[in-house]
Amino acid sequence: MNRAQAVALLLIVAPVLFVAPGLIACAEQSVVQDAVMLSRAGEDGKAIALLQGYLQRHPSAISERRLLLRIHAQGGNLQAAQADAVDLARTLGDQSPVPWLELGYALELTHRYDEALQMYDKAAAVAPRDPAGPRVGGMRAAHWGEMGWAADRLTEALRRDSRAADVWHALGVVELTRGNLDQAQRAYESGLVADPASAENHLGLASVAALQGKYAQALQHYDAIAALRPHLASVQLGRSWMLIQLGRAEEARRALAAAQALGADPRVVRAQLNALQGGLSNPSPNAQKPLENR
Repeated sequence: MNRAQAVALLLIVAPVLFVAPGLIACAEQSVVQDAVMLSRAGEDGKAIALLQGYLQRHPSAISERRLLLRIHAQGGNLQAAQADAVDLARTLGDQSPVPWLELGYALELTHRYDEALQMYDKAAAVAPRDPAGPRVGGMRAAHWGEMGWAADRLTEALRRDSRAADVWHALGVVELTRGNLDQAQRAYESGLVADPASAENHLGLASVAALQGKYAQALQHYDAIAALRPHLASVQLGRSWMLIQLGRAEEARRALAAAQALGADPRVVRAQLNALQGGLSNPSPNAQKPLENR
């Protein structure tokens, strides 16, 4: 199995999208609800007027300011979004990462990725104990394919909070993509220390083991994933592929039957059946996403 095939087994090779916290939590406030509904209906101007009117009466409101920044950004009014971020910083204080995370997101919406990363780094600098800035910067850099930038920022996020199993997994994906198998393995193992029930980190370790030709170890991790996510067809496909590599044909057939019963992609099932019958020496697992909900 080559690196491309192993990476195809990962859940989060495609990136991890940043959703700024706090917007949903304020949904009970009618002004936010109304503004969201207006924006979704294509009435951004009315949504902006509603939020601005509210903020004139309540200048320290946070959720409304964040939503206004988002609406300005999605409409392409970056100057207004920047002003909103400055106002938000005045309200939250100079040690809050939130305004700069929000502005980074706004810059991404306008495809100004270098400047967005600068804002994520600024969020990291103003709040030196908060992992949010380097975490978001690292996740977004990984999504853009800038793995070196991602590794540095994710490592810093983990220095600030080593309990984040999802960040360990993201770092593992980055290192695996860079071909650093030992570093990837350490990251995934650390993710399991942080959360022993992290199926994603089991998946990462299965991928590393498969790349090294250690199919029995990979199978152990797939078995662990199957125990955690018993209803995912793609997990059974991962198990069957490892069993094929180990020459355990009958067990592989049972795993494939289980995958079919759970709604597996017929193309992958056929490819693996061909491998069992000797008709295909190296079927591509490119349709396998072992943790994908089906």
